[in-house]
Amino acid sequence: MSSIEIRLRSQLGDFSLDVSFETPARGVTALFGRSGSGKTSVLRAVAGLVKTPQGLVRVNDEVWQDENRFRPAHRRPLGYVFQEASLFPHLSVRRNLEYGWRRVPEQERQIPFHDVVELLGIGTLLQRTTQSLSGGERQRIAIARALLTSPRLLLMDEPLSALDHGAKQTILPYLESLHDEFTIPSLYVSHDPNEVARLADRMVVLEQGKVIAEGDAATILTRLDLPLAGYDDAASLLEGTVSSHDHTYHLTWISTHGGRIAIAREDLPVGRRARVQIQARDVSLSLRAHSDTSIINILPAKVIDTHDISQTQMLVRLEMDDGQTLLSRITRRSALGMGIREGMHLYAQVKSVALLS
Repeated sequence: MSSIEIRLRSQLGDFSLDVSFETPARGVTALFGRSGSGKTSVLRAVAGLVKTPQGLVRVNDEVWQDENRFRPAHRRPLGYVFQEASLFPHLSVRRNLEYGWRRVPEQERQIPFHDVVELLGIGTLLQRTTQSLSGGERQRIAIARALLTSPRLLLMDEPLSALDHGAKQTILPYLESLHDEFTIPSLYVSHDPNEVARLADRMVVLEQGKVIAEGDAATILTRLDLPLAGYDDAASLLEGTVSSHDHTYHLTWISTHGGRIAIAREDLPVGRRARVQIQARDVSLSLRAHSDTSIINILPAKVIDTHDISQTQMLVRLEMDDGQTLLSRITRRSALGMGIREGMHLYAQVKSVALLS
């Protein structure tokens, strides 16, 4: 199977970087961690912008760096999207896009110009000057320009961090669509768990320049031994398929092997893959499957782990019948009263579900 292998070791001033991981060369792998954990340092090393004395960067069968060679940044077939869109101010939007596109020999262009323009919704911006663009528009242009270089790897360094909430919500659907439309693997740097939940297939968690966890995003987000689970907005990801629509009550049903989940009606084709996010604080637990409740989504599950997060609150990690994991935040008083323990079978009552993709 094609993969991306990263092994980097260096001393950057007072900061030690010692990172090693391998991830499939498909989809989005998020490099996650707090500020100063080494995320951007890894991305810059992969891009060849800094040279680590001891390093290996291999993308599929192509070695960009090892102990015997170092391919400079301009010879690495990658696209880089920075926190701030670095556009040429003296060029129009079209000419910014054509700058990278024309540097790729015609026979090596893998992505048509008009496909990128249509996907990112920038057709009406082509004749504009870059100074007249909003922050979200500038970032869409930066992403388009990176794609038009026909990269074998896309590097994205917190591309939404400089945007306000509204601009983030506008651009996120475009980022989600990249995964479905193009087969270019991405390394995506972020410290926002909600952003990662929407976009990532896999996660590499960094702390003080070292990898402390890696794996599929749904599993990493619910591990109780990692800082993520203790966040106020700790959440779970569930994958399923759209199974039916309830036109009477305006609901869409998503089926997993662990049970059915209802969300507000969405215009999605039956059979389409769907990913939903469930906040831990929106999951209550019951020893029996109640019918006399306003909660629609009730899923059978088994307790696989618990963790006290304060004197009053506990996190319970649950496994559904299909192996997917779910987090529930309840009071320690409730947990004691119910006799919550590892291996116990019960029911997760989900009050709210957010469709991600």
